[in-house]
Amino acid sequence: MKNKAVFVTNWNSATINKIYNDEIMKKLTDEFDFPAEVINKNNIEQFKDYTNECKYIFTTWGMLDLSESDIEKYFGKCEVIFYGAGSVQYFARNYLNRGIRITSAWVANGIPVAEYAVSQMLLACKGYFRNTIDRIRSRSDWAANNKMLTTNYKGNYNTKIGILGAGTIGKRIINMLKVMNIKTEILVYDPYFTDEQAEKSGVKKASLEEIFSTCDVISNHVANLPSTERMLNKSHFSLMRDYTTFINSGRGQQIVESEMAEVFRNNRTLTALVDVSYPEPPAEEGENSELYKLDNIILTPHVAGVIGYEHYRLGEFMYGEYELYKSGKKLNYEVTLEMLEYMA
Repeated sequence: MKNKAVFVTNWNSATINKIYNDEIMKKLTDEFDFPAEVINKNNIEQFKDYTNECKYIFTTWGMLDLSESDIEKYFGKCEVIFYGAGSVQYFARNYLNRGIRITSAWVANGIPVAEYAVSQMLLACKGYFRNTIDRIRSRSDWAANNKMLTTNYKGNYNTKIGILGAGTIGKRIINMLKVMNIKTEILVYDPYFTDEQAEKSGVKKASLEEIFSTCDVISNHVANLPSTERMLNKSHFSLMRDYTTFINSGRGQQIVESEMAEVFRNNRTLTALVDVSYPEPPAEEGENSELYKLDNIILTPHVAGVIGYEHYRLGEFMYGEYELYKSGKKLNYEVTLEMLEYMA
């Protein structure tokens, strides 16, 4: 007799198929009995007899945020939640308090973000984004841009790169840069990053002020916590040297965006690559509306994270975690109550 499991999301039920591809879905359905529908807040009461017998929850964005009493009511025999997405902060605590283990695809979710950020860093140090702002439309433009770029940008040798946040994504970026054997000094800001970790990684711990005043490119990957909201403001962006670049593929809440825009309006040599904002998308009126108006602030619509086929990696990671659990082995990506204090 098969064990019972459920798919859960409050998003459109098709989201499950976006994460768990045909191959993984076949493995799961061969292994477990599932109810006829993806479980959500509207049908959980209908399927409560089934959910209360399930051992495993396979889910993604849109996981049910339930009280401890409702968890006991609906998922009384659940052992593990396999969360095929990133942050579990919005739902995890009550499940963990009820003794249900949680593993998350947060590492898989961070891989494309790191790839995206490193690509932008390399292009930024060559002045690529400045060239897209000052488009070449004539031979004279070509000559002028060539002089401007080769005079003011260092390329990817003897540069300084600033990483804000040495969590999963920040560490992956550091490793990618090291593997590429680029001669660069990497400065890292992260209160939780120890001196020993910095020495082992071959990077330098630094203050925000040092990073903003000395680095050629700065990339934000600070964990999104109440303590980090609005942590980057005019005092930091004003320190940036001419022809340097700020990248934000972390979270918009960490930036006082109106103050960033003010600095970038007054120094058009600076470039900001903004993939995330707050609110998202940015408001068209009010203090943050300049994000749309300034040529040297380049907006992208939150695409650094998983898109397209990259979603399947999340499901594959979670099936891998299930196989470890079935074999009685240590899970690679388990989340604990203690980790919630500092995880994004």
